[in-house]
Amino acid sequence: MRVIAITGKGGTGKTAVAGMLIKYLSSGNKTLLAVDADPDSNLPDVLGVKVEKTIGDMREFMLQERDKMPPDTNKERLLESKVYEVLAEMPRYDLLVMGRPEGAGCYCFANNLLRGIMDRILKNYDLTIIDTAAGLEHLSRRIIRDVDELLVITDGSRRGLQTAERIRDLARSLNLNIRKMHVIANKVTPDNRLRIEEYAKELKMDIVGVVPFDEVLAEFDLEGRPLADLPPDSAALKGVGEIAKRIGL
Repeated sequence: MRVIAITGKGGTGKTAVAGMLIKYLSSGNKTLLAVDADPDSNLPDVLGVKVEKTIGDMREFMLQERDKMPPDTNKERLLESKVYEVLAEMPRYDLLVMGRPEGAGCYCFANNLLRGIMDRILKNYDLTIIDTAAGLEHLSRRIIRDVDELLVITDGSRRGLQTAERIRDLARSLNLNIRKMHVIANKVTPDNRLRIEEYAKELKMDIVGVVPFDEVLAEFDLEGRPLADLPPDSAALKGVGEIAKRIGL
């Protein structure tokens, strides 16, 4: 079991990189789980998967129904069955969408149940790819724990790398048990590559690889087409594949 979480500043192409990584890895022979832990929840669209319900819906169900259940109800087993109901099973990977952030009321009860459930679910897969928000919300609540690699996506801006620096510091301060952190530069052109490398050196950030700017990917994004349909010769897809190899995926 290996868990990879992806984060970064908004607009850097974080979810696109997550989608391309899932596309690349799903062509192998390892079992793969994709988790959309971003409340904005764009990963299903990027992958071309329609999702009706989320883990957030099931958590809401438990919050509303727990006081109506018989005392001997195994609430963890019930919630686990509900989580499997929202698991989208695709031919080469499975997808879980965390869904809406918590609303009014205390969600400690449901979140405590979810931690054990997610631990068991992740053990069923060789690889888990988590598309999370920059704030590391789901990681800080430890609903998903013990991340092997944190991939922080940046672009050609200094702000993108400054966000990566803050995420690194936040992960350390929260003691999230993230074993390795890698910075990936996205939308890289010959004109901005040197500047990105200089910014990274100033901030003491190591860039594990670059994803080149890709006209084909930009066209897909503009038209709202799923990145699962990207052609094999896509420059961005090739860049993601090289990074995956470099970190041993």
